[in-house]
Amino acid sequence: MRRRAGATAAIAALLAGCAVGPNYKRPEVAAPDAFYAHAGPAEERALTDAPWWEVFDDPVLKTLVDEALAKGFDARLALARLDEAHARYGIARSAYWPQVDYQVAAGRERPSEFVNPAAQGKSGNVYSASIGLGWEIDLWGRVRRLNESALAAYLATEEARRGVYLAVVTDVARAYFDLLELDAELEIARRTAESFQDTYDLFNRRLEGGAASALETSRAQAALEDTLAQIPDIERRIVATENAINVLLGRPPQPVPRGALLDAQQGSPEVPAGLPSALLERRPDIREAEEALHAANAGIGVAVANFFPQLNLTGLLGGVSDDVSEVFGTGKTWSISAGLLGPLFQGGRLRREKEVAVAQFEQAKVFYERAVTVAFADVSTTLVSREKLIEVRIESSKAVDAYREAVHIANVRYESGKSSYFEVLDAMQQLFPAEQRLARAKRDELRAVVDVYGALGGGWQVEEASGSQAP
Repeated sequence: MRRRAGATAAIAALLAGCAVGPNYKRPEVAAPDAFYAHAGPAEERALTDAPWWEVFDDPVLKTLVDEALAKGFDARLALARLDEAHARYGIARSAYWPQVDYQVAAGRERPSEFVNPAAQGKSGNVYSASIGLGWEIDLWGRVRRLNESALAAYLATEEARRGVYLAVVTDVARAYFDLLELDAELEIARRTAESFQDTYDLFNRRLEGGAASALETSRAQAALEDTLAQIPDIERRIVATENAINVLLGRPPQPVPRGALLDAQQGSPEVPAGLPSALLERRPDIREAEEALHAANAGIGVAVANFFPQLNLTGLLGGVSDDVSEVFGTGKTWSISAGLLGPLFQGGRLRREKEVAVAQFEQAKVFYERAVTVAFADVSTTLVSREKLIEVRIESSKAVDAYREAVHIANVRYESGKSSYFEVLDAMQQLFPAEQRLARAKRDELRAVVDVYGALGGGWQVEEASGSQAP
């Protein structure tokens, strides 16, 4: 007898540990040894492992990012989706436990004399109360696979939230640098307009005195008006950029504070890109795609388990009486039973459901492989872009220096009577767009660093929001 009980317990334990369907295994992907076209060293510790403010060192930018993560619409929406996914996972976990329901009813009835001759057609009160229990014994792991799928879906939503947070940070940083660049352009335009205004006033006075031609005065006025026309357009773009930042921060239109000027921003640091294989553990989009693949793999197990019978335990405790006090007294009743419910003929539905699950897994696998490939391409593109944009900034700076020297030489030649003021005017007109191009090059270099962060999967070490929950 004791031996039979031991065998029964062993069989029960074996069945409890059995879950049909394939167990998840990460697909093999061909990860390169180094990022394409990146000359820098590959290290385990990448730039993204450092807090982002150590790179840019701008307290205002940090404040804007913190506000966007706390109050921004995208961040709040991502957090709400995470809460929904966590609740859905809790719903799936509830299947592990018995489902207990109750029912209470009261009524008045007059039974038929043909059904109950003793009642003699008299009316009376009837009270009933019952507690029911239902529990699916997870023989084949159907419930476990459902929970595995729900957990993977929850974790995928968590990675999606991290991806949204990363996008918010990059969008705020890029827009902030756009704003600083527009400020620099506005300062350049106003400074250039003042120079052209002085030139125009000079020629206008000389024209009135008969010492200058109308052509010189018209050229000076045209240069002035062309520069002045750019100022309101730059101011318009500044307001549009500020409003874009305000939307990211979840607040109404208002001026956006600035920290250091564009020229004072931290230079582009050396970027140890990290090993390509580490990208699989860092980028939220890759991790989200893998969790979706995991959920699809568990879905195959659910489809396979549907071919097997379900063992359900049911129980009932209740009573019916014409007296409330006797419902669980003389009127009580109880029952307990176990039953197997399995498919016999479904017209091929179960087989097709399994085919659907397998096809969904294959689709999720393609999405995962594509996410990995896109990630490698993104990192290589951003690393090369950063290196080339540094070269653009260096050459643009040299061009500005050369144009400034040309303006100086033209002024010296004009003052010594060796040339007309047209040379000075021409040199100034070339200096103005060159200074604007340099400002854009500096902005693009800063944005390239932000893009590298985003491509490598973070680096801002965003803390878990207080509303996120562990499974």
